[in-house]
Amino acid sequence: MIRFLQRDNRVVKAFFWVIIGAASVSMCVYLIPGLTGASSTSADTYAVIYPHWYSRYLGGGEEVSQQKVEQMARQQIQQRSPQYAGNPMILQFFEQQVGQQMVQQQVLMAEAEKLGVHATDQDVIAFLHSGSFGEYLFPKGQFVGDDKYTAFVNNQFQMSVGDFESEVKKEIVRRRLLALITAAVTVSDQEVRDSYRKQNIKVKFDYAIVSADDVRKTINPSDADLEAYFKKNTARYSHGVPEERSITYFAFTPDQLPGGVPQPSQQEIQQYFSAHQSEYTVPDQAKSRHILISVPAGADAKTDAAAKAKAEGLLKQIQGGADFADLAKKNSDDPGSKDKGGELGFARKGTMVPEFDSAIFNQKIGDTKIVKSQFGYHIVQVEERQAGHTQTISEVLPTIQATLIREKAAQAEDSYAKQLTAEAGKNGLAKTAAAHHLEVTTTAPLPRQGTITTLPDGAQMLAKAFEAKQGDAPQAAPTGEGYAIFQVTGITPAHAPTFADWKSHVLDDYRDQQLPALLSAKTLELAAKAKADNGDLAKAAKELGATVKTSDLVGDTGQVPEFGQVGQVAPQLFDLKVGDIAGPITAEKNGVVAKLLDKQEPSADDIAKNFDHTKDQMLQQRRDDAFNVFTSSVEAQYKKDKRIQINAKSQGPAVPGM
Repeated sequence: MIRFLQRDNRVVKAFFWVIIGAASVSMCVYLIPGLTGASSTSADTYAVIYPHWYSRYLGGGEEVSQQKVEQMARQQIQQRSPQYAGNPMILQFFEQQVGQQMVQQQVLMAEAEKLGVHATDQDVIAFLHSGSFGEYLFPKGQFVGDDKYTAFVNNQFQMSVGDFESEVKKEIVRRRLLALITAAVTVSDQEVRDSYRKQNIKVKFDYAIVSADDVRKTINPSDADLEAYFKKNTARYSHGVPEERSITYFAFTPDQLPGGVPQPSQQEIQQYFSAHQSEYTVPDQAKSRHILISVPAGADAKTDAAAKAKAEGLLKQIQGGADFADLAKKNSDDPGSKDKGGELGFARKGTMVPEFDSAIFNQKIGDTKIVKSQFGYHIVQVEERQAGHTQTISEVLPTIQATLIREKAAQAEDSYAKQLTAEAGKNGLAKTAAAHHLEVTTTAPLPRQGTITTLPDGAQMLAKAFEAKQGDAPQAAPTGEGYAIFQVTGITPAHAPTFADWKSHVLDDYRDQQLPALLSAKTLELAAKAKADNGDLAKAAKELGATVKTSDLVGDTGQVPEFGQVGQVAPQLFDLKVGDIAGPITAEKNGVVAKLLDKQEPSADDIAKNFDHTKDQMLQQRRDDAFNVFTSSVEAQYKKDKRIQINAKSQGPAVPGM
């Protein structure tokens, strides 16, 4: 090492000074308070991802914006569960999911950069020329123009063109990274054949059901047995009777507010309308009807051609004057619209599958054409279109009034509840209730999950009551229709019940304990008897009181009543010979013994016709699995190296039950 440093080599010396410099920086970073990456991030930062170990100290982290996380979360709620759009707990749950996804995406982008995987602006343009984007943005190869492009991005993705193209670029990089990481993933021809064969074997079988409920009813222990069980499980029942609390409260509803429910003024209505005009924008809509001739996923060319020919035949009938609605009722494979003559009503732009969406917004009104989508062939007729517009204040007046009344009522209720709570703290519940002409009620002792029948919703009051102490100052809790002001006035601690009081529960527990062994034994007996009787399952079932049923001809994913999905419950059925007995089988908590009646395997021709499709599916699944392993491994390493810094303030409290 000394000789190395003694050489008259400028590169070596420069390298040496770089090392010294880095060491100095590291010392400063560690020794000067507040200079490390662990310092607090801004309020709008959800997380920071550091591509390299030194990025934490030299400020080279990539930020995930809290604002963007919230925006994406709101969009996902609106798309998946719009009824929960105003629920803060649901929003928080979605924010956590979206935040984790965006952090993971940024980690992948950092790894892609290290591996030399990039995407250019030209790549983005090429991407937008392809697939469903190309149909919208480059019809017949011609760009729709900047205005329509901007409107498309705003309507479909609620983001700017710059952000949209940035996301497209990231998606291209992700796909290229996936291709790089999974390049070595393969699947052999024999694996493809075996997989298709296994997935497409169909079986038909008799199955004898040993009912768990029936066996349970036969478990009838004596009182002495139960009492012995009760004593043996003393610890289990030591807190068998849960803690209970008595609550004294008075409540008010909105119609008991002093002065009644406040009404919004014209000025408030106008202000609300002006501030929320974007919510009253109605996008382009098209009214259409269709006849669907479905084509199953993975169908061969013959099946596809037959469906297309049928659609073309129906189109000729319509063009010749046949009644569209009548043909739809007789021929459409869409159960949601066929009985209505194919009517779909108005649809907003971007809500249908791309091919269908393009047709109803580009065909001439009244035209009838055939469009192919992932579902098959659609005979589409456009009936009417409405241009996007902003609703007037008169159109949305009832909605605004209702919203403002709810807001004002909520504010008035909250204010009144605080006033009454303060008064009750000084004067007591009884005097306060009497002064406001309200009635005081004391509940019977209630468990934590109890029900207060005198209130529309007493869940929040009960929850608060079990967090309070007896004698604590009065509190307020919403009841679904107003508020309740309450105090805990009695606590009965959890305790062990007497055997006499708890006998029915002990019987249930005793039966639950005995049932698995008895059910297994009876099912084993049935299986043995059926095999001993030369496969006569019906005879064995009759002797043991089991019910025999027959399945349809089903495949691996087939559902059988009181049995479940065959491939999950009894995959061994697909390996049996006709006449073989299988059992015992546990199916939907019952015991089952089955006898194979028929078995149909795909032919060599079937396997050959579907070989390429099956291979593509298997390869894609294996690539996805391999890439998921890679992603998890990289993310775990980043966390281990503390290169993912989550802003604790952005996380909020944990969401109960999520």
